[in-house]
Amino acid sequence: MPNELAIDVEGLCKRFNGVVAVNNLAMQVRRGEIYGFLGPNGSGKTTSIRMLCGLLTPDCGHGTCLGYDIIRETGEIKRHVGYMTQGFSLYEDLTIRENLDFIARMYSMKNRREAVDRALERLGLGQRQKQLAGALSGGWKQRLALAACMLHEPELLLLDEPTAGVDPKARRDFWDEIHRLAAAGITVLVSTHYMDEAERCHRLAYIAYGNLLTQGTVREVVEGSRIVTWAVEGGDLNGLAAKLRDLPGVDQVVPFGNTLHVSGTDAELLSRTVAPFQGLPDYHWAPTPPGLEDVFIQLMEQAKDRFS
Repeated sequence: MPNELAIDVEGLCKRFNGVVAVNNLAMQVRRGEIYGFLGPNGSGKTTSIRMLCGLLTPDCGHGTCLGYDIIRETGEIKRHVGYMTQGFSLYEDLTIRENLDFIARMYSMKNRREAVDRALERLGLGQRQKQLAGALSGGWKQRLALAACMLHEPELLLLDEPTAGVDPKARRDFWDEIHRLAAAGITVLVSTHYMDEAERCHRLAYIAYGNLLTQGTVREVVEGSRIVTWAVEGGDLNGLAAKLRDLPGVDQVVPFGNTLHVSGTDAELLSRTVAPFQGLPDYHWAPTPPGLEDVFIQLMEQAKDRFS
């Protein structure tokens, strides 16, 4: 039902100086879900996010964000959306509290002090409220940016690679907070390069060269890829990889620590190709379920052939 969708767009496209940044994007995001948006650098993720929140006008297409038309009602969208940009965009020469107070003034919020106090407490920033933003580590800057996004109590968060450059503990804490927000009914669209983060999303989509290639739950995306993967352990894996690459049926040969993943979409052809190598005494071969990284590498290679 339409009122159950936070984002419902179709046919979105955007060009810059004749270059296609986003091509015929269709996306539906349910209210209260965490929707992962993945793709290589320059794939069109940021452009898509900016069209959704009214910062960019699409060249074609239509749709709604929180029920508001993305072309005619951008002002309303901005009042109900929190957008966290890739880079830290707050004032580094202001304290944490001063930054949040400035944001509250921008939204003409009543009871600013109480709203800032709530934001400081919710993100655990109270004891650092007098610290300059420029002196914060990456993880604390991330918390401050999220607090600023949440200050006006938005219904939808658009987070553009929010955990880039922060340590694993800070990333985990951030995602715990995202799940708490989603459980409270807030919709989250988050772009990321991290596969472990993608697996924490309710649903996800993959975009490359401006084209949406797949979307669904993690299970749906993996099963829909039709990738067959063999895991190989043994001696000279680099030498084995060199021999396997470009053989019939072998689409990917990717090292994962002390293991090599050999993948393809034609199971029968791949099986015939690797059979001679499976008889070598120095290696142990075993079928393994493909992971998201296997799927997305495959999609990226296919997109390179189709769209580049």
